[in-house]
Amino acid sequence: MDPLLLGFAGIGLVLVLLAFRVPIAVSLATVSIAGLYLLRGPRASLGTLGSLPFDFASSFTLSAVPMFLLMGAIAFHTGLTSSLFKAARVWLNGLPGGLAIASNFASAGFSAASGSSLATSAAMGRLAIPEMLKYGYDKALATGTIAAAGTLGALIPPSIAFVIYGWYAELPVGQLLIAGFLPGLMTAAIYALMIVGRCIVNPKLAPRIDEHFTLGDRMRALRDVWPLPLLIAGVIGSIYGGIATPTEAGAVGAILALFIGAAQRQLTWRNLIMSFAEALKTTSSIFFIAIGAILLTRFLAIAGVPQFLTSFVSEIDPEPIWVILSMCLVYVILGMFLDPLGVMLLTLPIFLPIYDTLGVDEIWIGVLVVKLIEIGLLTPPIGLNAYVVKGVVGNQVPLTTIFRGLTWFLACEVVIMALLIAFPAISLWLPSFM
Repeated sequence: MDPLLLGFAGIGLVLVLLAFRVPIAVSLATVSIAGLYLLRGPRASLGTLGSLPFDFASSFTLSAVPMFLLMGAIAFHTGLTSSLFKAARVWLNGLPGGLAIASNFASAGFSAASGSSLATSAAMGRLAIPEMLKYGYDKALATGTIAAAGTLGALIPPSIAFVIYGWYAELPVGQLLIAGFLPGLMTAAIYALMIVGRCIVNPKLAPRIDEHFTLGDRMRALRDVWPLPLLIAGVIGSIYGGIATPTEAGAVGAILALFIGAAQRQLTWRNLIMSFAEALKTTSSIFFIAIGAILLTRFLAIAGVPQFLTSFVSEIDPEPIWVILSMCLVYVILGMFLDPLGVMLLTLPIFLPIYDTLGVDEIWIGVLVVKLIEIGLLTPPIGLNAYVVKGVVGNQVPLTTIFRGLTWFLACEVVIMALLIAFPAISLWLPSFM
């Protein structure tokens, strides 16, 4: 069989297996090993299976992943999220939709200690949704806000998605992490403006809460949040200042989270064991998917698929904007059905050689890719953040109501993506100083 034809057949078979709900790591690895067997024989396929996973798992860059996950788990189990939401509520309750806006910005703050969209949605959902429903907030607005704001966890550093992308694309992970900072803040600001606008037009969405806080109350609420700026400064500041690599910054963050939890007398043996268990479980899941992806990369490279695509793009010489818009369409469609990390690792072997041929900035592309896979967390039928929120609210709110609330945030995402594509400097300005 022609190697190129076999390569494209392998991509098609992976999509078929995923359609039948075969786990993405199993789909990628099985097709890749079978393809290598047909192309190079049993010794080459077994040799690849024996060497590539070890080379991947022993990468120093990727040791940032468990560090960031451990930091986020400790921050959650020691109660950083509750004090953050309380402070945001005290300061923002006077605005239209104040609780929703507080939830939005509290999610942005927790993202800087978590790195995970699903963890952010789960943590903030347990705190904020009961509070919003208690005061008569529209159910779609309350649940949609938490599900959408959770996606900030992939943009605002530390970000697991940026670490994986940087390792795969062989780009400076520190610059990628910082590149997501302004897009993350911009996303949170546009969400907040949309919430305020909707609540001004239709006050019934978010009834005003008759609560009055003195300046002393507000300052006391800020005092309770002091650990979070310390944690953020320790991680982001050390990366941006070139003091530490992302892996070292992750270790610093995990240690700071331990010290903060101990100082606040919230760090128990049970919390510590649960934090390590969560970090270990999530790291294992991410690594299994990534190992399948690098096996697929090797198979496609030997089959000649990347070379064929790059030569094809060189011949037709398209405008980069059309390639980027096509990429957006592919990611949105795949994101409706697949796990975000799986979507990224499935597509990078195909798209990265094309970006290299076009000469576009791959750090900017990285921000777009991470943003697009996070949009997939909000789109039906498999919008994982919506299901996380559904797990939090139980039978109180139907899943259809959650997705209905997300339509407004998806409209915001269209505006955000347009700005990020039209103005690459939003992503590239901060990394340019590193």
